[in-house]
Amino acid sequence: MNHENIPSIHLLTPLVANQIAAGEVVERPASVIKELLENSLDAGANNIEIDIEQGGIGLIRVRDNGFGIRQEQLILALNRHSTSKINNLDDLTRINSLGFRGEALASIMAVSRLKLASRFYHAEIGYSIQIDNIESTTAPTPIPHPIGTTLEIRDLFYNVPARRKFLRTEKTEFNHIHETIKRLALSRFDVYFKLTHNHKTIMALKTAQTEDEKLQRAAMLCGPEFMEHVLPIESEDFAEMQLHGWITQPTYSRSQADMQYFFVNGRIIRDKLVNHAVKQAYEDVLHIGRYSSYVLYLKIKPSEVDVNVHPSKNEVRFAQGGLVHQFLVSTLQKYLAKTSAGKMGSPIDASQLVYQPKNLTDKAIEYTNNQAFFNSNSLSSYQQAEPSYQEIKETKQFYQTAQMPLLAEKVPLSNELQTPVAATKILIPPLGYALAQLHGIYILAENEAGLVLVDMHAAHERITYEKLKTAWETNNITGQNLLIPIEIAVSEQEAEIMEASTKVFEQLGFKIERVAKEMLVAHQVPLLLINANTATLIRDVLADLLHIGFSSNLQEHKREILARVACHNSVRANRQLSLVEMNALLRKMEVTERSNQCNHGRPTWIQLNLKDLERLFLRT
Repeated sequence: MNHENIPSIHLLTPLVANQIAAGEVVERPASVIKELLENSLDAGANNIEIDIEQGGIGLIRVRDNGFGIRQEQLILALNRHSTSKINNLDDLTRINSLGFRGEALASIMAVSRLKLASRFYHAEIGYSIQIDNIESTTAPTPIPHPIGTTLEIRDLFYNVPARRKFLRTEKTEFNHIHETIKRLALSRFDVYFKLTHNHKTIMALKTAQTEDEKLQRAAMLCGPEFMEHVLPIESEDFAEMQLHGWITQPTYSRSQADMQYFFVNGRIIRDKLVNHAVKQAYEDVLHIGRYSSYVLYLKIKPSEVDVNVHPSKNEVRFAQGGLVHQFLVSTLQKYLAKTSAGKMGSPIDASQLVYQPKNLTDKAIEYTNNQAFFNSNSLSSYQQAEPSYQEIKETKQFYQTAQMPLLAEKVPLSNELQTPVAATKILIPPLGYALAQLHGIYILAENEAGLVLVDMHAAHERITYEKLKTAWETNNITGQNLLIPIEIAVSEQEAEIMEASTKVFEQLGFKIERVAKEMLVAHQVPLLLINANTATLIRDVLADLLHIGFSSNLQEHKREILARVACHNSVRANRQLSLVEMNALLRKMEVTERSNQCNHGRPTWIQLNLKDLERLFLRT
């Protein structure tokens, strides 16, 4: 070894140190925008204007009306680790500001030509400082300037060509800037944002005070379809946490996770715990390979969240992650459970027309006298089964409190809850009344708005699935002994997984015995599944268990197992249904949670209102 070539320890020059720091803070023009806008918001600004040229490479100018910077602190503001937002270690445990590291301006200055102008709110005039070289600093110059601060960043990465060559096209870099501003605009509805690119106004967002105004801003930033399918969220206070904002109905989904905005105490974050919680809340209502859209705001005690875990401040760590996860899942599931025909509008078109065809009145009166209206079991028994007292009572209560159109006086039931008395007003259910069946797959129904199309298998699958979930969670799946046990030929591996999963099958209401190396015998099946093909169902459940791997934690795989079982008990395509059976299915959809979509996230029904139909036939 040549000892003469051993490097000695030395201090980095300020230029190199700041350029290294810039590598963490300044990735591209959008990174500069984020840091500057966060400083403006922390300075109390409610009016921010952003001018961009050449995708931010040529010019980034941010002007705000915040409280400004004192003359004597302009140069200090450009030093590393200079900040007005924290003073000691204790402050790091309760950060309320967006910025706090004190690295942004120094890092930006190291890779650009920077001009800083500001007027402190108590000062009569403003002052300006321009730095083209970090190692030479001039004194602030007095200038006329409104209260607030203006920062100009020119020729980004002019002195770091290795970094500059990794920048993308002007359009791509501007799109990143636009997305960054969109996120901050969603976090602060009380702030006016204006964005220009190459002297053309791209965005001008007025302040939003009311909930309607906030939703309108969200619609402008996320698109009109987002607003059309939105579900407002407003949670109750839980463990000093609150969640509000908007999620979209499961039938409105995207091919990528590009419209998911989550804010913690006003800070946009990307967090694995949050992503998992949202995914779990949507797990049995979202189509495979699709992503939900949301704009959500979590309010939590600053001491319960650590925002100092990543240089870009995009990640956080929760002190009680399990509690936060539980709160997010339970809150979102509560609102997603409302996506049923009886509680909200169509997942495709929520608009309603006032339309009262006379023949619907006759159908309503005729149907109210039909006790199949109250049936809750399988489709095959809709015409024969006698309704229980509780079923009649619950259905009556539902239709008396539901917000539905009226055609005539409501039909009150007698005290015995069995026979209608003199008809006065008739409630038109949301899904209306069945007209016919199309190709053995779809139900055509007429409601007050127009025409309803229902995928009967998908709808019945959701109904069965929700029943199974409730029964599973209350350990109340009733089994039915078979007069003649059913022999089921399986592979040796399937027989072994059945023996290892005995508790799973028992909780589902099965009693199955292994009688040979490759033979099972079913002695009992769930009452809900009495009409299903038992052998095929058991083989499919075993296949699912083999695929997902047996686990003692049944909750992890409950959805897959119950979805498989529900599918087997649902009405199949080409099954001919009577009008009574079709209407019974519609009524069950209206009182079943999440019935706007099947277990796989596909729509179970769509609405074509009269305007839609008139457009199809070119009527005006």
